[in-house]
Amino acid sequence: MSYLLDDSHIRLGVHVNDWKEAITAAGNVLVEKESISTKYIEEMIEAVEKLGPYIVLTKGFALAHAAPDRSVKKTDISLITLSEGINFHTNNDPVRVVMCLACVDKASHIEKLQKIAEILMEENVIEKIAQAKTVDQIKEIFKEDNNQ
Repeated sequence: MSYLLDDSHIRLGVHVNDWKEAITAAGNVLVEKESISTKYIEEMIEAVEKLGPYIVLTKGFALAHAAPDRSVKKTDISLITLSEGINFHTNNDPVRVVMCLACVDKASHIEKLQKIAEILMEENVIEKIAQAKTVDQIKEIFKEDNNQ
């Protein structure tokens, strides 16, 4: 069975104080996996500071990312749920689910991201992710061969 997210890239019930810590926590998973350097985390935060909270794509969900560059060693994705919702100062606050996407180029991640987007568009799925108590519950949501 194939999953869109690796077990070791998922963290549940992470405590953060603000949106910068949320981005950092999601990014640190990829730093641990040696997929990105900490510079990429700084770039994600700077992007939100410059462009606003464009990464909050829907109610309760943020997709942290920045432009591909040398701080990305390999294309990868992490997902964290937050113990408490935090504000990015958008109409879609509070955010409880943060996914971090790091890409080495502008194309290699497109197919995987499309599959993830399809899952995230399902009714109540962000709430299901936010309330998940185990990594297996998250994996079940992100099964590649879900036949919805």
